[in-house]
Amino acid sequence: MRDSGLFVQNADQGYLWQNIKTDLFVEIAIIQGGKKVQKARLCLGIESTAHTFGVGIVDYKGRILANERSMYKGKGIKPQEAARKHANDAIFVIKKALEKANIKIQDVDLIGFAQGPGLGPCLKVGATIARTLSKLYEKPLIGVNHCVAHIEIGKLLTGARDPIVLYVSGGNTQIIGKEHKRYRIFGETLDIGLGNLLDSFGRSLGIEFPAGPVLDKIYFKGKKYIVLPYTVKGMDLSFSGLLTAAEKLIGEVEREDLIYSLVHTAYAMVTEVCERAMAYAQKNELMVVGGVAASKALKKMLSKMCRDRKAKLFIPDMSACVDNGAMIAWLSLLEYNNGNFKVDEDFPVKQKMRIESTEINW
Repeated sequence: MRDSGLFVQNADQGYLWQNIKTDLFVEIAIIQGGKKVQKARLCLGIESTAHTFGVGIVDYKGRILANERSMYKGKGIKPQEAARKHANDAIFVIKKALEKANIKIQDVDLIGFAQGPGLGPCLKVGATIARTLSKLYEKPLIGVNHCVAHIEIGKLLTGARDPIVLYVSGGNTQIIGKEHKRYRIFGETLDIGLGNLLDSFGRSLGIEFPAGPVLDKIYFKGKKYIVLPYTVKGMDLSFSGLLTAAEKLIGEVEREDLIYSLVHTAYAMVTEVCERAMAYAQKNELMVVGGVAASKALKKMLSKMCRDRKAKLFIPDMSACVDNGAMIAWLSLLEYNNGNFKVDEDFPVKQKMRIESTEINW
């Protein structure tokens, strides 16, 4: 086994890394008890919930020193394959982040990782690597909620104070607001996420993952709206019927018009629920996070709605909207420095971790 210069320092540590490379599900115990907990100034965060393995380094003032990542690509996501790629890329991405930040791993005060929600095999890779770093370098460890991380990095970068949040990604479509020290879900998809809708429809058209950016460009070429299922149930949404109906029309109508109609219908649905949530919660800020936030078509529709309501629309830089390690590092610092953790906790991964499970005490 080659020396990575990062993990292999003696025979025992070499064995730890070999376990990660050969068995993605190895669990490594972390012992932190008996040590006085001091506030962390610098955190290395690891993101591995789905297709992205990201490593971010952030300081306690919110300065992003590094935000590196690698990404699994293909027609959809095969969890086991994505997990293997994450394990293979881990050393390279970590070293790249440390070089970008111009620090050594010993300079880091805290190791954070995405505890959930996400794909089990992918989550376990990030958790195992985080535990290994924590043990080797005797750094405190914390697992955090991936969804909350999207919101907190968005608020950090945009200056939004108390927004309604539209969280739209491959696996998530949620309309969220903060109430009583927790983020509450006001509405969400009842079946598939908005990003999943776009990627699935793109795959049916022969477009490789991720299909969203391609469909977004074609959207503006559409000239005729084709009526498709529009399913909003109170504050919740359903996209599966829209997908099925659109797939049945492939080859029967103009490609550009069909793409325009599907995208327009889906975005109109989330815009309606966002507006209703803003009215209900009496909030005048809307922030969009998640990979689908990159959509120009979605931004155009939400911008018009916010102008009509005299509200502000916030969309973070795309490097922060997509899955990334910096958001994990920032949330880890917020939670750790506010005592929102247990010193001896092993932080098992949670594939179905809900956003309400995290107390927002900062």
